[in-house]
Amino acid sequence: MTIVVQDMWVVKPEKQQEFTKLWKRYQKYAKDNPKLFKEMKSNKTYTQMFGGTYGAYISLSEYNSLADMEKLNNRSMKDPGMTKLYQEMMQLIDPVTFKSDVWTALE
Repeated sequence: MTIVVQDMWVVKPEKQQEFTKLWKRYQKYAKDNPKLFKEMKSNKTYTQMFGGTYGAYISLSEYNSLADMEKLNNRSMKDPGMTKLYQEMMQLIDPVTFKSDVWTALE
């Protein structure tokens, strides 16, 4: 059963430029380490453009199953590069805004 994980967060207004640089580093890291993300079928991240909350982001990641998502999460949290990127990201966002939901398709 395919699942989609929706992560949402808001970057602190004064940290927008730092976040953009960090996001580029994350994208390069993911591209350079494809085995780390092998269970992820797709991923797309969006930033709020009009309306809503300034600095809001949403990331949609697709997996074949919840077990695949858990494998990737467990492996990535043991990876020093990913752990460092995650810790840096958490310094740039408003932590109370971080939210993660798991969705399944209606059949």
